[in-house]
Amino acid sequence: MEKDFIDLFELHSRLKKGVESLFPNRLWIRAEVSAVKARNGGHCYLELSQSDDHGLVAKASAIIWSSKYRFIGPYFESVTGSPLGEGMMVLVEVQVNFSELYGFSLIVNDIDPEYSVGVKELERQRTIERLGKEGLLELQKELELPLLPYRLAVISAEDAAGYRDFMRHLEENPYGFVVETELFPALMQGAECPASIVAAMDEVIEGGGEYDAVLILRGGGAKLDLACYDDYGLAAVIAQFPLPVLTAIGHDQDFHVCDMVAYEYLKTPTALADFIISMYEDEDARLSSLENRIRIAVSGRLYREESLIESLAARVKGAFALKIAAMESRLQVLQARIEAADPRRILERGYALAADADGVVLKGAAGRRPGDRVAVMFADGTLECTVQDVTLKDCHGFVEASQ
Repeated sequence: MEKDFIDLFELHSRLKKGVESLFPNRLWIRAEVSAVKARNGGHCYLELSQSDDHGLVAKASAIIWSSKYRFIGPYFESVTGSPLGEGMMVLVEVQVNFSELYGFSLIVNDIDPEYSVGVKELERQRTIERLGKEGLLELQKELELPLLPYRLAVISAEDAAGYRDFMRHLEENPYGFVVETELFPALMQGAECPASIVAAMDEVIEGGGEYDAVLILRGGGAKLDLACYDDYGLAAVIAQFPLPVLTAIGHDQDFHVCDMVAYEYLKTPTALADFIISMYEDEDARLSSLENRIRIAVSGRLYREESLIESLAARVKGAFALKIAAMESRLQVLQARIEAADPRRILERGYALAADADGVVLKGAAGRRPGDRVAVMFADGTLECTVQDVTLKDCHGFVEASQ
């Protein structure tokens, strides 16, 4: 049985007539820029979207032709202070367009730069202002991160590429430093993200573990995916958390309110891993420097002590030499005196030594009697004599008696 049908081109042709007849004139619409790409040829391609509390509800492709974009782009940037980018709420004048080949799209004719600061950015600025008034922007900076943070509580999605990159970078560091990490899983994007991260932070405290710091990790993503990190509630919890909180959310160009209130923020998870490793590198370098300084100081001290000992040894040796020389000199004097007092030397000079029969040296004639035996010793021999007479003299040399 044959069925009625139309081909695709006819369907799109009817849709084109219907859609464009519904919106024959240009109109202003409000939307968020979820993607933007300027081509080399000068055209700018946009993806406009709208979200509610449950997520994305509408999305459409849009294009600004080069003839318009070369005026719209610079003017928009001059008024807003930044180029047209992801995450901005924009008020655009569009012409509804439906192509049989490319489908539905919006042709952008103009953008109101006064509005294009974006609702999200306005909310972000209000959040920053509120945190500042409440004194929460600098609270984390008053905490003290340990010199070598070892136990780290990591909040991230277990299957996230950013978390895997962080762990691989941390574990494969070329120095072999070991850091202990514990993962506290959480949703890292979407409307439920702030509450999920806060719950993970509560678990860190309630678990009773002693951690040196808390790390919040998420790889890059679209601006809409990362808008949750400008949430006031999450930022306030981070600001008042009792442990240092380090964030690594998004790519190089991203900077969120949570980054502002954190103790430290790094642009990517791998940059955060490098930051932690660098702390160990710095301490290792400091210890190596101290080791070298101690080694040099000890070597210098030993050299000085050895020099002192050598100097003292030389002085002691010199003192002993002088002492020995003095003693030798005294010995020589004593030896000379002894040799000079040697009776044999006296005898050699022509003197004689008399001794009684018992060999006792006679010091005078007193006490001798005739008939006593006396030995008279000369250098060349001894005379054995007998006393015939004894003549004594007084102190004046006169003869006192004669026997």
